[in-house]
Amino acid sequence: MDIEKRMALVKEVGEEILTEEELRTLLETKKNPIAYDGFEPSGQMHIAQGVLRAININKMIDAGFTFKMWVADWFAWANNKLGGNLENIQVAGEYLIEIWKTTGMNLDKVKFVWANDAMGDPEYWKIVMNVATKNSLARITRCSQIMGRTQKDALKASQIFYPCMQCADIFYLNADATQLGMDQRKVNVLAREVGEKLGYYKPVVISNHMIAGLKEVKTESEGAERAIAKKMSKSNPDSAIFMTDTTKDIQRKISKAFCPEKIALENPILEYNKYMVFERFDSVKIERPDKFGGDVLYKTYAEMESDFTTGKLHPMDLKTATASYIDKLIEPTRKHFEKNTKAKDLLEQVQSFQITR
Repeated sequence: MDIEKRMALVKEVGEEILTEEELRTLLETKKNPIAYDGFEPSGQMHIAQGVLRAININKMIDAGFTFKMWVADWFAWANNKLGGNLENIQVAGEYLIEIWKTTGMNLDKVKFVWANDAMGDPEYWKIVMNVATKNSLARITRCSQIMGRTQKDALKASQIFYPCMQCADIFYLNADATQLGMDQRKVNVLAREVGEKLGYYKPVVISNHMIAGLKEVKTESEGAERAIAKKMSKSNPDSAIFMTDTTKDIQRKISKAFCPEKIALENPILEYNKYMVFERFDSVKIERPDKFGGDVLYKTYAEMESDFTTGKLHPMDLKTATASYIDKLIEPTRKHFEKNTKAKDLLEQVQSFQITR
């Protein structure tokens, strides 16, 4: 694959890339650069973590990247996820990995690295301390949004460590690029700044779009805080489709979802189609009675959005079709967790844990 095609694939993933010039240089000079992604094990997996993450990682792999997936169990502990119970957090981590086995993610090019395994390595803490000593408390606190916190939240002492540790992860894993959501932008920019100061390197930042939650969110905030406010939430089950939801769950959630007529901006139903459905299906069929225009087949997302914004496609017809296609997307995962004994046990354990933000 030539460099232009590789660049195009990465651009499909990156809503923002810091910077495109550096990305091009990286792809030209390194055959298989390492990309870093990380996740807090903190409960059931929603569809953006499952399906969208698999889509994005596979595109990056097709562009030549290999992935190191950081299972951030100690980070979830520091952030008081699952009541701050590390053992439960680690069970949740195993559950998340089990799901990705069913999503089509190219696991041959993905290595899962547990944060717990790095905690006994003095080299890891040396990098953390280097990051901490080069930044003020105010600078680190401004990165608190990466934990799903706003500046109004009272931070615990453990959460002050978090940005320093996440920044250190990149250099500890020798990652050439970060591939995380837009809500993680601040700490990735911090890594670019501190990397040069400490004599490491400046990682390329590839920030993917954050799919809106199914519920309407009213906020005047911008940037990372806005991304956090509108994204899916594990603590609000109706704000997202989860990877083991039943068909009835999906139909109920989609039917009640925010989907303003003729409005495409931050419309979660359209976003589900743009970023997931059209990535996995060649076309989308809308079935409706003749008196409402009859059936219509969309071969591209652009065609669907055009009809929706001009009023030719009604929100309820869009929702009905979307629910059907989303159900097909997660059906392999749902069946795996129904039939596989290990997977079923992991899911039951995670469902028993108290979910915290």
